[in-house]
Amino acid sequence: MESGKRDMPVYAPIDPSESMDAIGNRIQQHAQTRGSHPALIDEQGALDWRSLVDQVNRIANRLREAGLRPGESVAALSGNSRDDVALYLGTLVAGGCMVPLSGMASTEALALMVTDCQARFLFISGQQRELFGRLRAQLTKVPGERIISLAGPLDGAGYSLVDWLAQTTATARPEPVTLNDPFNIIYSSGTTGTPKGILHDYRFRQRQMVRMSRYGLDGETINLVSTPLYSNTTLVSVLPTLYHGGTLVLMAKFDAHRFLQLAETHRVTHAMLVPVQYQRILAQPDFDGFDLSSFKLKLCTSAPLRSAVIADAMARWPGNLREVYGLTEGGISTSLDCAAHPDKWDSVGVPTQGAEVRVIGEDDRELPRGATGEIVGRAISMMRGYVNRPELTREMLWTSPEGEVYYRSGDMGRIDEDGFIYILDRRKDMIISGGFNIYPVDLEKVLLSHPAVADATIIGIPSEHWGETPLGLVVLQPDRDETEHGILKWANTQLGKSQRLAAIEFRATLPRSAIGKVLKRELRAPYWPGT
Repeated sequence: MESGKRDMPVYAPIDPSESMDAIGNRIQQHAQTRGSHPALIDEQGALDWRSLVDQVNRIANRLREAGLRPGESVAALSGNSRDDVALYLGTLVAGGCMVPLSGMASTEALALMVTDCQARFLFISGQQRELFGRLRAQLTKVPGERIISLAGPLDGAGYSLVDWLAQTTATARPEPVTLNDPFNIIYSSGTTGTPKGILHDYRFRQRQMVRMSRYGLDGETINLVSTPLYSNTTLVSVLPTLYHGGTLVLMAKFDAHRFLQLAETHRVTHAMLVPVQYQRILAQPDFDGFDLSSFKLKLCTSAPLRSAVIADAMARWPGNLREVYGLTEGGISTSLDCAAHPDKWDSVGVPTQGAEVRVIGEDDRELPRGATGEIVGRAISMMRGYVNRPELTREMLWTSPEGEVYYRSGDMGRIDEDGFIYILDRRKDMIISGGFNIYPVDLEKVLLSHPAVADATIIGIPSEHWGETPLGLVVLQPDRDETEHGILKWANTQLGKSQRLAAIEFRATLPRSAIGKVLKRELRAPYWPGT
């Protein structure tokens, strides 16, 4: 691998006439044409485009001075701050490949990620100082002088960012890049072995940024960012906002009431949220007292949004709501315009421009519309592959009879007669009980319709008679005194015979990832020892 270039296949359709317009060049223009326009707003105040780009160029120049070559990786224990955004852009301006790392991962997994991506530098966000303390001893591949703290001196780091940049100029020198060059690596949340590093090139990101601009993400956008920068969910809206010279309002940590305050204060126009955030925001007792009239569009991704929540948001929250379904790997891309299709709120919409979606059976043959199987897709944005994991990349591929490469989603679903896609569940979460396929989402919808249920999920547990059987895990609304048996009896009257729950267990909370996904593997573990 020469100078960090990763020779991996390209699965996305190629357009020979496609021109390159790198984000590193675009932001230099913003400094000239939108210099006094706010680029970032956080708890420290506003930072205009001229000041942000000066910081970005200083980081880029210092990375090159310290030995970063085009295509090489820069890793960061990432947070949501102006310095984190500047580092991301600075790495790209220097021609590097950005690798934002999750603070939710174990130290063992993080050490493997840093090694796997061959990180030349590691930056530590102020939000991750404590985690770095536990991680430091496992970082054997990155010299101390290449570990930089974004928030002041830190034991185990060679420099603070201020000291590291002390003698560096802000001269603009964006590194030339091509559509095939690495842009970023996003790591999956694996718990055993090395997590999968998803490599995106400039073609992937540029096409995605252009597509998202069709939803109104442009230079006038004020985008409230409340999910972490290491998540592709966040980058889907953050990168096009920066690309077009808009404004990001950064939340270091999500809080529903604070979200509403910031939205009102800064006249926010756009936000990318996950389902649990919608639920928490809409449940705020004083929600209707906030002026949210500036909103043009809310986006939702990471999991299907329940139709009841869509209905509540459409009724009470100004602006349209658009649900986006896809994979971090790309390939699958659908969108639901909630205002245009109120009769399709249980779906995740139709394929976006340039995308194709099919459903296949256990035998890998395409199924007709209405049949349930695994969703596969191809689109204009598709990853280069999993870093250093060609066998896992191959396992993800499905080739159509026409010879085109599609990505397997791992999601079970169907396509209706109008071409709208419905997600039932992750294939690995499907429960096979007595030979019947049970999709947890169907059971969860029933539980969540009970007025005493605040949150719920379904997992499969061992059954001597059926092989496995569904268990409902329920979080009650405050001050409700229903019993587990009472909710079980009620739910089973709503369900088909093959779907009936074996039991209900009350929980104080359900464990979720940073982007709101229920951690079902963690919930299943006590019931399946040794697996």
